[in-house]
Amino acid sequence: MNFEQFVELKNQRVLVTGGAGFIGSNLCEVLLDLNVKVTCLDNFATGHKHNIAPFQSHPNFQLIEGDIRDLKTCNDACSEQDFVLHQAALGSVPRSINDPITSNDVNIGGFLNMLVAARDANVKRFVYAASSSTYGDSEALPKVEDKIGKPLSPYAITKYVNELYAQVFHTTYGLDTIGLRYFNVFGRRQDPNGAYAAVIPLFVKKFMAHESPVINGDGSYSRDFTYIDNVVQMNLLSITTKNKEALNQVYNTAVGDRTTLVQLTSLLKKYLSAFDDQIKDVEVLHGPNRKGDIPHSLASITKAEELLGYKPSHTIDNGIEQAVAWYWENL
Repeated sequence: MNFEQFVELKNQRVLVTGGAGFIGSNLCEVLLDLNVKVTCLDNFATGHKHNIAPFQSHPNFQLIEGDIRDLKTCNDACSEQDFVLHQAALGSVPRSINDPITSNDVNIGGFLNMLVAARDANVKRFVYAASSSTYGDSEALPKVEDKIGKPLSPYAITKYVNELYAQVFHTTYGLDTIGLRYFNVFGRRQDPNGAYAAVIPLFVKKFMAHESPVINGDGSYSRDFTYIDNVVQMNLLSITTKNKEALNQVYNTAVGDRTTLVQLTSLLKKYLSAFDDQIKDVEVLHGPNRKGDIPHSLASITKAEELLGYKPSHTIDNGIEQAVAWYWENL
């Protein structure tokens, strides 16, 4: 996507927490292309130095290596910033089930530190990564922002608490916030390695090695897979919108379409086979359903369209095509 519509951000100062991660590093890259002065805060727990290596020599880029669980670090990072794009968190439902205490410390304690630091630094706007996991056991489709269910994992609880804290910081201290409920984001730089790798990069890595990926369940579960450029667009709209009604809200950040895991693997095979014909013959296996997983996820993006002017630039199909091409070049 061409992000030239956001040229007004030139010379603004933006802090990206978790800036060495998948989403954060993509935000840093686009902001630097827009001549924004970017500060990246990361402790490299899940982010990677190679994600930000191309930016290290950029005159508008600053790296602060530190942890959001340390308030002084947050204060230092927020000092003199115009906007905060808060991406730092411990993601993954399974990770939170295995270690709820650390997920809570980072995602709630660290989030509260960042809110306090942003408030004290008089940041203009605090935009944060919320999560579709907040919809919990609600079976309603599509997911609409003001109708949620009970959380199904410690991770989901932490992300919902973030939304509650953000609202309280607006009503109590006047800090303007926007929460973006990400729906299964994928694309360039998403890590295929580790115990908590997301499904798309994990399956791409398996297919490229001619190994069988394992689908949790029968493959009928569906997700609103969202390409990274759509997520970048939502973040930039959130810090540039002049619509007062758009502030202090949460928004689904998605495409508004759902894809089953069976359909997903077919798409991956289709685009990977263009690089390696043998991939089309790799068998897909099935395993048990995963704890904490919801069967179906589909977002309504009407609110984002109406209040932020959001228009997704990528569908699942052309997003997978671009992601696969990136992985083929970089894995």
